[in-house]
Amino acid sequence: MPANAPVNHSHMRLGRRAIKTDSRTLQLAKYISKTLPDPPPAKDWTKGITDWGMMLNDIHGCCTIAAAAHAVQVWSANMSQEITVPDSLVLSYYEKWDGFTPGNPKTDEGGVELDVLNQWQKTSFNNHKLIAYADINYLSLSQIRQAINLFGGIYIGISLPESAQKQDVWDVVPDTDPTGKPGSWGGHAVFVPKYDATTFTCITWGAPKTMTVAFWEKYVDEAHALLSRDWIATKGSPSGFGLAELKTDLSLIH
Repeated sequence: MPANAPVNHSHMRLGRRAIKTDSRTLQLAKYISKTLPDPPPAKDWTKGITDWGMMLNDIHGCCTIAAAAHAVQVWSANMSQEITVPDSLVLSYYEKWDGFTPGNPKTDEGGVELDVLNQWQKTSFNNHKLIAYADINYLSLSQIRQAINLFGGIYIGISLPESAQKQDVWDVVPDTDPTGKPGSWGGHAVFVPKYDATTFTCITWGAPKTMTVAFWEKYVDEAHALLSRDWIATKGSPSGFGLAELKTDLSLIH
């Protein structure tokens, strides 16, 4: 895109369906001890990559799968060499985990984040396994930043406003603007591998997308820490994080 070109995402697809919760879901805060150092003021796991691939989210409402694929890209880029999940596999998992049937537009309705993460944890996503996932208090910025810092990013849901369609940086608009209503565009799932003091950056529609803290606080409504088996094996479990306790708790709910 040329410098200063107008932004228009209105033709892009979303696909995060209504939030589902489960009282058994692990809560990240339980496993973060007071001995764990505060997260750094900024963290960037993107490795400077700017082209992440559309992952079919311009033609299908497969954002819950695209976000998982972007997570794999980020993790692999920071462990050895970036692995990009091909579109054919994104489509396959959209069928298996979200119920899409090719040729039937009525089934192209997106997916539920909790359902996708449960399937990922039980099986794998193209051989990329999760030890577990845990819910994060999405309104606790320190907890959000800590999770990004520890686990290479987080998987979130946003009730996007119509105003976000034409914003280069996602930000709040005046309360009098009806296009700023949460969810007036729709729900969207993204992976967030970067933050600093005033912004968070997600990956969506093939590129990094920055949002202000004010935007986060108004529109983000679910957040999940993903404990990648390969990430933990490579990076190790941080001192002050209760991985053993988490695994014990996980075994009690399965």
